[in-house]
Amino acid sequence: MEFTEDDPTKKDVSISMEQANYYTIIGILPVMLPIVLLFSGLWGGDAIIAGYTRIMQSIFWFLLAVIIGVVIHEYIHKIGWAVFGKKPFSVIKFGFQWKTLTPYAHCTEPMEVNGYRWGAILPGLLLGVLPILIAILNGNGTLFIYGLLFLFAAGGDFLILWLIRNVKTGTEVEDHPTRAGCYVFNKEGGQS
Repeated sequence: MEFTEDDPTKKDVSISMEQANYYTIIGILPVMLPIVLLFSGLWGGDAIIAGYTRIMQSIFWFLLAVIIGVVIHEYIHKIGWAVFGKKPFSVIKFGFQWKTLTPYAHCTEPMEVNGYRWGAILPGLLLGVLPILIAILNGNGTLFIYGLLFLFAAGGDFLILWLIRNVKTGTEVEDHPTRAGCYVFNKEGGQS
């Protein structure tokens, strides 16, 4: 991650979407294993099998829920950046990168890093962690699988948080238009 040649105050803290997908698989699976073990320990493996069976019996509705969930995931980014990043909806765009089959939300204006962080993490919390917690409490295997799927889908968002983990509060960042990550601005021209 280096400062761009044309702007010494703008540091590129991003990776390609291909790399993001690879690191997501490598990074999120070890996180998911203890969650699966916890759920199985509380409710038994049969609860997961029953959830999977319900999904297979109504695969159309599950796939529809996943497609709707993906759209909601991107809208949650938009709402998060609007609320916490204090950005108007008009500067937050949606797209789909066909090469990596990746939907995305992209804010075209810089914002303070903590607003960016909140906008990045909210979909994983609301569509992944929250359903998993509810499923752990009530033993619903279908909801558990749905939550795991959306925890996995938020893996790229968690990766972005990792990439900017050392960026200080108050620093301005700008969402990268084509890669996973952002530009970090430093008004002094040095490292952030």
